[in-house]
Amino acid sequence: MSVGALREGAFRQLFLGQAISALGDRLVPVALAFAVLGLTGSVTDLGIVFAAQSIPLVGFVLLGGVWGDRLPRQRVMLASDGVRAIAQGVSAILLVTGRAQIWEIAGLQAIYGTAEAFFEPAAASVVPQTVDPSNLQHANALLGLSRNLAAVLGPALAGVLVATIGAGWGLAADAATFVASAAFLSLMHVTPVVVAARTNTLTELRAGWRAFRAHNWLWVTVLYFTLFVAFVFSPLEVLGPEVALDWLGGPGAWAAIGTALGLGALVGGLVGMRWRPSHPLRVSFISFLTGGPALYGLLACHAPLPLILAAALVDGASGTLFTVYWITAIQQEVAPAEQSRVNSWDYLGSLALQPIGFAITGPVAAVIGVSSTLYGAGALFVVLLVGALAVPSVRNFTFRPRPVGP
Repeated sequence: MSVGALREGAFRQLFLGQAISALGDRLVPVALAFAVLGLTGSVTDLGIVFAAQSIPLVGFVLLGGVWGDRLPRQRVMLASDGVRAIAQGVSAILLVTGRAQIWEIAGLQAIYGTAEAFFEPAAASVVPQTVDPSNLQHANALLGLSRNLAAVLGPALAGVLVATIGAGWGLAADAATFVASAAFLSLMHVTPVVVAARTNTLTELRAGWRAFRAHNWLWVTVLYFTLFVAFVFSPLEVLGPEVALDWLGGPGAWAAIGTALGLGALVGGLVGMRWRPSHPLRVSFISFLTGGPALYGLLACHAPLPLILAAALVDGASGTLFTVYWITAIQQEVAPAEQSRVNSWDYLGSLALQPIGFAITGPVAAVIGVSSTLYGAGALFVVLLVGALAVPSVRNFTFRPRPVGP
């Protein structure tokens, strides 16, 4: 495997910090879930804690985009790492010492989610400042590979920590990864971005919206994912475990499907390192057709697990391939001084309707059945893909060399 972008010192520091932090991020869902259930045994409390983390993330991400374009992105990321390290560290201390209460954990996770809202837009925009443009796609593929590897290893490591020394130590490990990430970020020397004169926050938000709307391929694809995440992906997340439990042999089957998705994502990342198709979004959306709808159909008809795993493997690969091309497209086609705000609109758009999707999946399945709901989600998957490909700016999108300068 070519080292490519890793030859560049600034990117190497970013990559190492993000790889460690990504592993910590994957510890949290398992460790936090068992920590809350260990305190009260209430899934309602668990939902409150997860909501406390996610609501500020969605609520503040646009403001995070503004600050990611106002300030040096490295400084924004360092501040966010520091806040998240403190939030998770205090949570860990409360849990390990047996003093934790639900309202404290929820409050600390709200602080965590707020800090993450400022980190994500800056992190997605800083990569072009760390590498030569010729290495940009390779850099994004490497970052994707590290996240996908963490997705495979993190839950397993969290399970070991929870089972042996307790859930609180999983959050302590996450806090430590933020400290490590901050240490690497502090060593990173990046090319500064020349920004426009600062105005008020509302004006800068509007400017970010105009930059987002200026690219048809950009807002159409974000709209696609707004609908996809809410009404295609959410039913899979809610109903997939039930299918595994009732028809595929139990929780182990759902874990195997998740592992197959993760392994496929690793393959997609490796392909994305080297393959630069003429029309990357067209290739990405067509690749979704090869595995995604089949996964829903196979789950709906309770197909043998090996067939489901094969579809999951392909689906995971196509998802990461898209991510590599998508992030690279934004970094190359959007002006550097506007990228954090554009990324924040992308992030918000992708998650905006997800709570609705989660909320309605159960009632819909209760009326028409689990299998029918999954078949419907798979059919909608195809309809949304065809709709996206019908838009010329998406179908014909091609990378262009980014102009020199801000």
